[in-house]
Amino acid sequence: MTVSVGSTNSTTSTTSSTENPLASVSTAPAGETEALRPHAEHAFAAELAALVAQDDRPRPARWRLSPWAVATYLLGGTLPDGTVISPKYVGPRRIVEVAVTTLATDRALLLLGVPGTAKTWVSEHLAAAVSGDSTLLVQGTAGTPEEAIRYGWNYAQLLAHGPSRDALVPSPVMRAMSEGMTARVEELTRIPADVQDTLITILSEKTLPIPELGQEVQAVRGFNLIATANNRDRGVNDLSSALRRRFNTVILPLPESADAEVDIVSRRVDQIGRSLDLPSGPEGIDEIRRVVTVFRELRDGVTADGRTKVKSPSGTLSTAEAISVVTNGLALAAHFGDGVLRPGDVAAGILGAVVRDPAADRVIWQEYLEAVVRERDGWKDFYRACREVSA
Repeated sequence: MTVSVGSTNSTTSTTSSTENPLASVSTAPAGETEALRPHAEHAFAAELAALVAQDDRPRPARWRLSPWAVATYLLGGTLPDGTVISPKYVGPRRIVEVAVTTLATDRALLLLGVPGTAKTWVSEHLAAAVSGDSTLLVQGTAGTPEEAIRYGWNYAQLLAHGPSRDALVPSPVMRAMSEGMTARVEELTRIPADVQDTLITILSEKTLPIPELGQEVQAVRGFNLIATANNRDRGVNDLSSALRRRFNTVILPLPESADAEVDIVSRRVDQIGRSLDLPSGPEGIDEIRRVVTVFRELRDGVTADGRTKVKSPSGTLSTAEAISVVTNGLALAAHFGDGVLRPGDVAAGILGAVVRDPAADRVIWQEYLEAVVRERDGWKDFYRACREVSA
């Protein structure tokens, strides 16, 4: 017997506001809401509505937009009526096209990359554009139980009446299967291997057995799943070959150039700053560029001009961390300064991001300061601020 599962409005997790680094933002208000971080389908409701109204291309079953319109929503563009769609992801177009095309097939999508490459941000916006609902989310952790992916039970009902449909509590994945929507699993490789393998039957047979009731839930057309994984977590809970075969893997890269990364950080910081009533302005662009330059050079192990090799610290120094450093610097400037972002506002944040290992990383940071920052024209104030907090 096949059963359908009613929907609820609950979610299993929310995402961090800075875990969206390769993201650009809309200049339009997010809507009449007091939410600190509205879901994508609410924050960009006007753009989604404009795309729905003008999208005349073929749409897969139960998709709100055609694949072309989904890609336009993520990458940005101008519609025939002049409506401007802001870019949500800054990166190679082909990556987005492959991801969207995968969701239009029966293959699940795995977004893989180092920390801070917008995996969560892209998965959220893909789900919002495809299904109009990005909240069917399972947050992967070392303690994620099998019930988070399959289903659970209302124990009061279970004890009173035994196993029944009324006692069953559907997971976000089960809801997505029964309603033909897109489910999301964040940090898949953080989930224990035996729980991960719960997905094998779901992704291969497109069905979820409920042996307690002698029933099953079969996925209806429109269902698919987006998972994200950090490729620095190899060895934590590696995916089995059987599960990996059920996914089409798309690797999200770090920004190709310093200018692209500066633009990403500037746009995202401006969005976060506006939500927190922090000042913004062109005066802070120099400090943003310095933060990005420091992170890229330490990440790559060589200075931007290619002349000096440097040691890389143990941290990832991702674009997301650069956003956090600059946002914190803006808060310092607003509450304890004159509102203008200066070297002293970002120095402590950079130190905290770079020095994760108090012994080895501190030596690497000091060598970089003396060999690179100290000798760079126009960076004297930045050098002094970093030396002061590093003392």
